[in-house]
Formats: sequence, structure tokens, C-alpha cells
Amino acid sequence: MVTIYCDGADIATMTKYAIDPVVGGFTTNPSLMKKSGIKNYRDFAQAVLSAIGDKPVSFEVLADDWDEMETQAHEIASWGENVWVKIPIMNTKGESSIDLIDKLQDLRLNITAVMTLEQLALLRDVDRSHHIVSVFAGRIADTGQNPWGIVARASEGRAKVLWASARQVLDVWTAERCGASIITLTPDLISKLSLHGKDLHQYSLETVRQFYEDGKGLCL
Repeated sequence: MVTIYCDGADIATMTKYAIDPVVGGFTTNPSLMKKSGIKNYRDFAQAVLSAIGDKPVSFEVLADDWDEMETQAHEIASWGENVWVKIPIMNTKGESSIDLIDKLQDLRLNITAVMTLEQLALLRDVDRSHHIVSVFAGRIADTGQNPWGIVARASEGRAKVLWASARQVLDVWTAERCGASIITLTPDLISKLSLHGKDLHQYSLETVRQFYEDGKGLCL
């Protein structure tokens, strides 16, 4: 099975999964940190690194200016040997970050928010042997387009491919068939992994019983 990374920004949850053999690493992003009420990035990162031991974790740059992104990338990389620096495939103006990626070749990068074949083509000549390419398969699927092709194409390169923004547990096995090395799952999806192979008749019965019990408090 592909390696499962827990995606989130809750220290208690990350601490829980740090000792879970099912989880091989962690990712987070500014949106998740905002949702969790994080105010100090450095303090949060240090707490994460203390909680997860030597499991890999990806932290994203916050800047949009190329020079500041480069400075932040080196700063974030200095936080630990198990840190990957998330660099978005473009900035907010839609300008490709390929030149910055080239300049940061010595760092462990997680090139994130990749969604198109054109973006993958820009990465073709990058020495990506120690990088991760995060294809946002779930967001691609949200548009009604099948992400399998782009994940498979990405898997032809030398970088590890990460199936990002999973929407269902089935994505774990789909990602594996497409050649992805890693998939990010939310804690809710990780908790559903135990359902794999469950007898569907039994699951149907449990569902009916749940609806019946929950309906007892309703008046008709």
C-alpha cells in the first residue's frame, strides 16, 4: 500500500498518529493552520517536530515574492532533517515557480498544488530524486475530471508522487494503482481504513440499525 501521511494542523491528533504504524508522515498547510487557530508558525512547527519524532513532515512557505520564498524555504528546511519544504507550483499571479525550484535543488522540496499536465512538463528536467510532487487529485476530481492520468504521468518522473486532497478511502488503492508513493488522508479518513474488506451485508445491516435507533427520538 502507498505510504499514508496524516494531513492536518492539530497537535493532539498528530501526536496520536506519530506512534501509529499506519501513518508514515505528516503534511500541513496555511489553510489548515488558520482553521486550527495557529498564530505563530515557528512555535507550531517546533511543537509538531517534538510530537512526531523522525517521521517526515511538510511545511509550506508563506510568502508570494520569489526572494522571500527562497529565504523562507531555507529557514523552514533548517528546522529539521525530516522537514520537506512545500513550494507551490506557481505564485498568486499565476507565475511558474520553476526557477525557484531550480535554485532550491539542494533542499527537500514538496512541490505542491500541481493539477495540470503543463505544470508537470515544467518539472520534467528538474532533478527531483529527493523531492515530492503533490498532485491535488481530489481537487481535480471535484471539477468532474479524472485525476488518474495526471497522477500516472507524474509517477513516470524521479520524484515521489503524492496523491493530495483525498476524498474517500478508495483513493488509497486508486493512488497505488496510478503509481503514487504517498497519499495524504485526513484523520477522519484514516479512521475509516479499518473498514477495508468489511462484509457489505453486515455494513448494510449496521446502517439500517443506526438509522432505526436515531429515528426513535423523532415524531411522525
